Amino acid sequence: MPAPNEITPTQLLRLLGTPACPVLIDVCLPGDFNVDPRLIPGAVRHSHTDLPGLEKRLAGRDAIVICQKGRKLSQGVASALQSKGINAEYLAGGVVAWRDAGAPLVPVAAVPFDKDGATCWITRTRPKIDRIACPWLIRRFVDPDARFLFVAPAEVTAAAELFNATPFDIEGAEFSHDGALCTFDTMIARFGLSMPALEQMALVIRGADTNAHDLHPAAAGLLALSVGLSRQYRSDHEQLEAGMALYDALYRWARDGLDEGHDWPHKGA
Repeated sequence: MPAPNEITPTQLLRLLGTPACPVLIDVCLPGDFNVDPRLIPGAVRHSHTDLPGLEKRLAGRDAIVICQKGRKLSQGVASALQSKGINAEYLAGGVVAWRDAGAPLVPVAAVPFDKDGATCWITRTRPKIDRIACPWLIRRFVDPDARFLFVAPAEVTAAAELFNATPFDIEGAEFSHDGALCTFDTMIARFGLSMPALEQMALVIRGADTNAHDLHPAAAGLLALSVGLSRQYRSDHEQLEAGMALYDALYRWARDGLDEGHDWPHKGA
């Protein structure tokens, strides 16, 4: 019988990329992690010896604790968090079971984590499409606490150096357009996020971002919504937060709703 605080890889995969996904905490021992330095998408590294720091990091949020095989390490940390009143589960079978199920893993070397395990990103002000879609991808699949800065286009490179931030969606940046592909495509490839729903989203985003509306019927609609969204907010950060809901919806459509249509007169559910 499964433990009451156990979650399977299949169950976690359904939560992945959604606002309902708990914080994923990778507590693999350094020796185990260095054998295969990849993270379950959205997971952050934290030492099992720093439980007070982990409690502070979670700030009351639910957690799923992950170790190599889902045994003593993750189970112990999950129980310790529960003793502090935090809703915590552990991943059954750990990273090994996740990998064996063919689920995606993010190479840690591809993510510009700083010495504290955080990321900061910077791009052009007044974000639309790629510059909202990419932060959504990062927060949902790479670093849930990622910070984003928006500055005038001419200032991105200099500001990136001053604030130790990674530029994206700007010409010449590591994370940017690549030929006909947009920055969202680049990030999916760099982070190893080969998932059907994200690849379906990428078609829509690329079509909207590069004015290639023939790539997908939804591309023109995404452009219209993105322009409308940008007209509602003076603050780029408020616009980003509002845009997260737009891409959450697009993800669930791409994952679960591709076959659903709508017609009149009403013929179904």
